[in-house]
Amino acid sequence: MAGSVASDDQKFCLTEVLDTFKLCLSENKEVYLEQYVAGWRGLVKFLNSLGSVFGFISKDAVNKIQVLVNYLNGENGSQYITVQSMVKYELDNELVDLTKRGSHPDSGCRTLLRLHRALRWLELFLERLRTSTEESKTSVMCAESYNESLALHHPWVVRKAAGMAFLVLPGRPAFFEVMNVGPPEQVVAMLGEALPLISEVYQITEELYAQHLLLDLP
Repeated sequence: MAGSVASDDQKFCLTEVLDTFKLCLSENKEVYLEQYVAGWRGLVKFLNSLGSVFGFISKDAVNKIQVLVNYLNGENGSQYITVQSMVKYELDNELVDLTKRGSHPDSGCRTLLRLHRALRWLELFLERLRTSTEESKTSVMCAESYNESLALHHPWVVRKAAGMAFLVLPGRPAFFEVMNVGPPEQVVAMLGEALPLISEVYQITEELYAQHLLLDLP
């Protein structure tokens, strides 16, 4: 069963996230929800290890993780084994607010969609980090990644606050250090291994949501 969120207070390690996303997909490319949640726990540690600058994203992610954990551990947990089974179950039982916020603001589909959008931002940002040089500015890389992903779904006031927060990001060496992998070349190599896995999980989820017209849930 999925564990609690609060107990995971150890340091971030990129290796753990890599291992988790390796386990995320079944043989027929379904996304295991418990492993997806576990991968996100690792990504939250990454955000938190960089201080309060990403707090506006990490706090929301922790709340969303807990909602999904509650579904996994709930009486209908067997319906939430994979993202695919969750989507089918909630749509079949009219448990999703499709056009306006209603009686299911915390449906599994809506909750996962918010994490899905944030995963795209992290994927873009980590890819820029992977291909960056020592002179590259993390503030620029992060802002560009945000503007291509999460910013499209945030109100102006949040976008403004995010832009200010990114300006005080630490440099590239600090990001590489918190990944707890080793020297920069090892970090780059491991990101090269991890990012295609994260990207595949993202793309499978994106296509599933597009198929069921769920990408713009209110």
